[in-house]
Amino acid sequence: MNRDLWAEAIGSFFLFCTVIGSGIMAEQLAGGNVAVALLGNTAATGAMLFVLIAMLGPLSGAHFNPAVTLVFRLRGDLSTGAALRLVAGQLLGGIPGVWAAHLMFAEPLLQLSSKVRTGPGQWAGEFIATFGLVFVILGTLRHRPHAVPASVALYIVAAYWFTSSTSFANPAITLARALSDTFAGIAPAAVPAFIAAQLAGALAALLAGQAIFPPEEPTA
Repeated sequence: MNRDLWAEAIGSFFLFCTVIGSGIMAEQLAGGNVAVALLGNTAATGAMLFVLIAMLGPLSGAHFNPAVTLVFRLRGDLSTGAALRLVAGQLLGGIPGVWAAHLMFAEPLLQLSSKVRTGPGQWAGEFIATFGLVFVILGTLRHRPHAVPASVALYIVAAYWFTSSTSFANPAITLARALSDTFAGIAPAAVPAFIAAQLAGALAALLAGQAIFPPEEPTA
């Protein structure tokens, strides 16, 4: 049984469902106040990330993110087969999570987003958001591995607010959010540039992490 695949699938299901569902709920309750809606979306996402990483990290690493999986493959921590299995789990679990959120809130199951998110500012936001996420993961794993769930959750909570793009920082969830014409959606035409910025940010963080957080020297 591929427990890592199932861990990524179930974790991605709940994470993606949280992003979409909390966005719908927040928008319904905020009375048109976008800042309040974003705050609700942020809090729910950060809380869910902490729970999922703490619970599923020992099984799959709790990536829920192809950019993170790519970095660990390039570091040599994963085989190509394992990396592909994790990405498959992220997509196979995450997209149904979007549909589950639609079902719960009586939205049409199949949608395409009309929310345009584009331009150099948003692309820079995605580069910086993903760089920061990967850098936080690498640094915390190196020095305080038990703090990874809290570090990642708190970073994403902050990045929702300090980045122009509200920190998607995840190619899989970017694809999934294109399938939801709700608060957290992104128009399909805007997806390729977001993913390109995310991958560039992840690769830059890998290089920075290798320089700043080198592997521990083996003891004699």
